[in-house]
Amino acid sequence: MVSITRDFAPPFKLIAPYFIIGTLFYVLSNFLLFGVDIVQMSSSQDLHIISWVHLFLLGFVMMIIFGAMAQLIPVVLEKGHYKVSFYYAIYPLFSLGIIMMAYGFIYSHLLLSVGGSMVLVAMFIFSLETFLTLKTVEKFNIVTISVLISNIFLLIGVSVGLVMALTFAGFLNANVMALLNAHVYLLIGGYVLITIMSFSYILIPMFGLSHGFSKIPLHVAVGMQSLAVSIVFIAALIENELFTKIGYFLSFLSVLIYFYLIFTIDKTRARKQNDMYIISLLLGFIFFALAVVFGGLYIASSNETYALLSGWLLFVGFFGFLISGHLYKIVPFLVWYERFSPLVGKQKVPMLGDMVPTKSANFQIYLTSVGIILFSFAIYFQNSDLQMAAASFLSIGSLFLFKNLMFMTRFK
Repeated sequence: MVSITRDFAPPFKLIAPYFIIGTLFYVLSNFLLFGVDIVQMSSSQDLHIISWVHLFLLGFVMMIIFGAMAQLIPVVLEKGHYKVSFYYAIYPLFSLGIIMMAYGFIYSHLLLSVGGSMVLVAMFIFSLETFLTLKTVEKFNIVTISVLISNIFLLIGVSVGLVMALTFAGFLNANVMALLNAHVYLLIGGYVLITIMSFSYILIPMFGLSHGFSKIPLHVAVGMQSLAVSIVFIAALIENELFTKIGYFLSFLSVLIYFYLIFTIDKTRARKQNDMYIISLLLGFIFFALAVVFGGLYIASSNETYALLSGWLLFVGFFGFLISGHLYKIVPFLVWYERFSPLVGKQKVPMLGDMVPTKSANFQIYLTSVGIILFSFAIYFQNSDLQMAAASFLSIGSLFLFKNLMFMTRFK
């Protein structure tokens, strides 16, 4: 397990806006599910679906990952940020760009290109600050290398996305369909998944008190996933279907090895209590496994319904539960450390468990899991009644997540 220290961590007031704005995007994306035409939703290339995916992935997943990275990168590297003030510029620029992109996909290609440019600038600032921080590191480990690799994929993926946006707006003439696969794989498989692999190696053992597991599976999983993303990217540039399938296969093996890593971490867990954090992780990995199954069915059959189900379960099921589960651990810890740790020994201070609204958190987990399952059936059967029921569960669940987050950040 990688040792960590809080000595280089930035103040919580820098991190909090990322978590709050990201959760607000989560609430918005869930309420927008009421307006999706589930009967006509037959292609993962539909502009309404693409707009929603960008709102969810960029607004919720990436926004909270950026906030978490602002906190975790200096803690893990044991080096202060090169220029921590950059993070005060990232989230407003990123937020406005995401909104313009989501709107532009459907209503204005010009706004799409402008919003895409703003997102690119925000991500470039994030990656530049990360690279400059990494430059000061003397000893590289697997987590440090993973941060470097994932940020390279992030910059390439966003650049490909900008080329696609400019093509939509009529400024460039590129093969959008050929680049789409590379864009998705660079960002999801290259940045998000590698980041999750490397930092779950730190966070899950830390919160579960796991010891004695091997880090070799992480080395293999990250290396294989990096190779897979590179092959898929090259395959998109040269339009080679065989290379694409090889990349998919390597990525599938990487995920299996990552599952094995999580299994070994769980087997060595000293803290056996299954709180809302462990339950969220368990649900997330179940949805992840289902997403991989439907992804394999899509590759074998080219049935778009399987592609939609795979994406839905991966994004909302796996990413959603992984992020919400960690919010219930990370936010109370950061608030306690900044607000209450100086008072230890001087007056009575709360325990970390006191800072989490347990009943409300469990209610949010229940509502969200039911909503994800119902919406999966709605996609498969193209049933609008199931869609409305699922959107209701998910929307109410997202409101509970936001309420719980505000309770934890304002705890006094």
